[in-house]
Amino acid sequence: MTVDKPYSRCIFVAVVLFVAFQYFCNMKSELILTEDGSNSLYVPEIDECYHSSHGAIQESRHIFIEAGLKQCRKSEINILEVGFGTGLNAFLTMIEAEWNAKQIHYVSLEKYPVEAEKALRLNYPEELSSEKRSCFELMHLSAWNEKVKITPFFSLEKVETDFTQYIPENKFDVVFFDAFSPEKQPEMWTQERFELIYEYCNDAAILTTYCAKGVVRRAMQAVGFTVERLAGPPGKREILRGIRQ
Repeated sequence: MTVDKPYSRCIFVAVVLFVAFQYFCNMKSELILTEDGSNSLYVPEIDECYHSSHGAIQESRHIFIEAGLKQCRKSEINILEVGFGTGLNAFLTMIEAEWNAKQIHYVSLEKYPVEAEKALRLNYPEELSSEKRSCFELMHLSAWNEKVKITPFFSLEKVETDFTQYIPENKFDVVFFDAFSPEKQPEMWTQERFELIYEYCNDAAILTTYCAKGVVRRAMQAVGFTVERLAGPPGKREILRGIRQ
């Protein structure tokens, strides 16, 4: 019996993806304290931290809130996040929605969820808004693949999936691209992935990411984003922001 090459290649890719999925699912993370006093998670197996060691909160606020969310002038905003992770970006966004009385619908895609028990040990409520701890807990304890109203201004839908398998109900105004680094997850940063993101976006949608590598910038430009380099947070020279034209 012979097996044609395309079929063999499909089997090989499927096996590689399955092995990668098992590997990431079994990774253990450690709670760490970053320089601005906020927690993050560190994964020894891949030597990767969920945030900058210079400060988790200041990094997320700089890249995703200041350079991303605050640049969108709409009163009702659909946000797509690639990588829910610790929930920090979502929590910062919820606080911003409350302060500015904006309706925000937040969809976050995550293939490898952090255990809720570990996430609830993170000190973000204490560092940002202690009276919102119950909201932070609800973000992590709420069911996956369901839309949940966290506050009158902020709804969250956590989707446990690879974003290549995700089909959105609505298009997005802001995208937080916060996957693990290209060195650890190169498949997340390809032109094909940014093509999907581009199709998910409304005109003039804003995409921000911490990664300023040339290959990432060129991939974003190739699919139609107008891309600019911006000054990064402490410890990082530059970040990228793309606008869908």
